[in-house]
Amino acid sequence: MTVNIHIGSVPERLGQAVYDASQQAIRERGQFSVAISGGSLPKLLAAGLKSYDVDVGKWNVFLADERVVPLDHDDSNYREIRFRIPSLPVIPIDPSLSSDECASEYTTKLVEKLGESPKFDMLLLGLGPDGHTCSLFPGHSLLQEKTKLVAPITDSPKPPPTRVTLTYPVLNAARAAVFVVTGASKADVVLDIIENEESTFPGALVKLSEGTVDWLFDEAAASKLSK
Repeated sequence: MTVNIHIGSVPERLGQAVYDASQQAIRERGQFSVAISGGSLPKLLAAGLKSYDVDVGKWNVFLADERVVPLDHDDSNYREIRFRIPSLPVIPIDPSLSSDECASEYTTKLVEKLGESPKFDMLLLGLGPDGHTCSLFPGHSLLQEKTKLVAPITDSPKPPPTRVTLTYPVLNAARAAVFVVTGASKADVVLDIIENEESTFPGALVKLSEGTVDWLFDEAAASKLSK
């Protein structure tokens, strides 16, 4: 696994990374498969992609995690991504189901598109001040999940409590991952993940079997890094 660190120009770097990866994937495999988180990432992605003529008709867009709420709810990652980039063909969850059923149904959608051992071309991930990524939180039992591709969570420490999330077996099989991290509230956890090889924060546990992880920081998020 190769790790690259970039500080500044976050939307521009993000847009270029996604555009380049999509072009390569479509050229080599005929489609581009990407998983996207919520938070501030969709807004930054929309800003970054403005400069590019992107053919999203060949994209498979999955949610890296999602809150089990109606698709038009303020907490819905699907809603936020579609609001920021209306043309993006995001594959939604079915929020009418229980969390277990929702995770199972989304697993079926994932396998239909990407096969029994899904391999995303790119993950677009965020990082919380507590070190969580997707809906994988510090100390939670889901950090040890080895078999499920999409897992339910009903006790998220961050509301809303009921969610579904991709698990490490899927995340670490990806060809590339891009973490988008902004704001001074993330500086301490960024320092630990980047400079402590033994870091156990969930974001640090995204370790691709093969491929590249790019960390995109703004100046505030990177303010405590020593190098």
